[in-house]
Order: sequence, then structure tokens, then C-alpha cells
Amino acid sequence: MHNTINTTKKYLLAFIMAAIAASLSSCSSNSTPSQDTTSEIPAPTTTSASTLSPFPRETPSMAHLRAKSEDIETPAPTESPTANTPAATTIETPSPKESPTPSTPAATPSVTTGKTTNVTLYTSDVQCQQLIPQKVAVPADEPVKGAVGKILEQRDSGDFSLSNYRVNVKNGVATVDLRVAPNSKRQIASLSSCEQFALFSSVRKTLTSNAQWKIKDVRFTEKGEEIVF
Repeated sequence: MHNTINTTKKYLLAFIMAAIAASLSSCSSNSTPSQDTTSEIPAPTTTSASTLSPFPRETPSMAHLRAKSEDIETPAPTESPTANTPAATTIETPSPKESPTPSTPAATPSVTTGKTTNVTLYTSDVQCQQLIPQKVAVPADEPVKGAVGKILEQRDSGDFSLSNYRVNVKNGVATVDLRVAPNSKRQIASLSSCEQFALFSSVRKTLTSNAQWKIKDVRFTEKGEEIVF
């Protein structure tokens, strides 16, 4: 039996060798170019796009799968509502600047000239018989001069007027210097007894009756000259 197997192998080997020889002879006959008397320029060969394509030809099954994949729409990724929304920035509105409150100036000490004080003023009645007291307000810084001025205002008439006066108090004695106005029709010497009482007696009583002034006597002068009446 061993001999039979070897014989079979020999037949198979001889058959394979004969087939290879026949194949080689066939290839050599096909490769010999046919002699053509007319030399033709070979036309440029056009390479099919399908031949050059590196991708395999699409089979019907592949086309079917691709159509299915195209029908299925890939859902677009849902954007987060806050993705593109810029972060809210808080804009602080500057509070209006408060206008600086002007500092209240310190209280200025009251000027004595602006103040008044009440004194007792004595004036004559209509018959020039008695002096009637009354309270009046006079400048606090010069109460004596103010009181004399109040009396002189009442004695100013159409034909007798005073332009100026001065009051000087020294050692309890007040000197009242009178100045008759240049346009006055009458002078001090021409005053009647009633007019002299209303003028001189009123001034004297007023200056000596206000104890705070400490005036004991009153003298009257005209431009420095003593008035005798």
C-alpha cells in the first residue's frame, strides 16, 4: 500500500508540472507583439476614475445603507441657553454727588449799635405845665444822646430847627451843645417861655431821672457858649 501512495504522488506531480509548462507557453505566445507594417502612435489611455479611486466600488447593499444613514438626521447639539448669553454685568449707577452743605458761619457777636434799650422820656404837655413820662426805645450804645435826640425832634417846628447837637457827660454833669440850622427863622433866644420849658426842662428831667446814667445836673450851650435863660 505504501507503494501505491508513492505512485499516486508521482502522477500528481507530473500532472502539475505539465500544467505549469502549458501555462508558461501560453503566456509567451500572448506576449509576442504582432508585426504591423504601419507604425501607429498609441492613443493616450484614459484611466477610469473608478480604477484610480482608492475607495472600493459601491455595491447595492452599501448604497442602501448609505441612503438609510442619510435619512437619519443627526440631531444638532442643543445649545445651552446660557452658553452664548453674556454674563449679566451689573452696572452701578453712580449716586448723585451731594452738593456740599455750606457750613453755617459761627454766630457773629451782636453789634451794640443794632440793639436798643428802653428809657423813660419826659415831654411837656400842651399847656407847658408839666412833664409826662413815657417809655421809648433808644440805641443801646448811646442811650443819652438818643434820648436827647427824641426830645429835639418834637421841638422842631417850621420856623425853628436845629441842625446838630452834642452830648458830653463828665463827673455826673451832662453838657448839651445845640446848633441852630442856618435856615432857621428863629434863634434860641427868641423862644417863648413855653417853648423853653418844653425844650430845656424835658431834656434836664429825662437825663437826671434815668438813674442808670448817674447824671446829677445838665448844662446847655450853643456852639460852646453857655445859654442863659
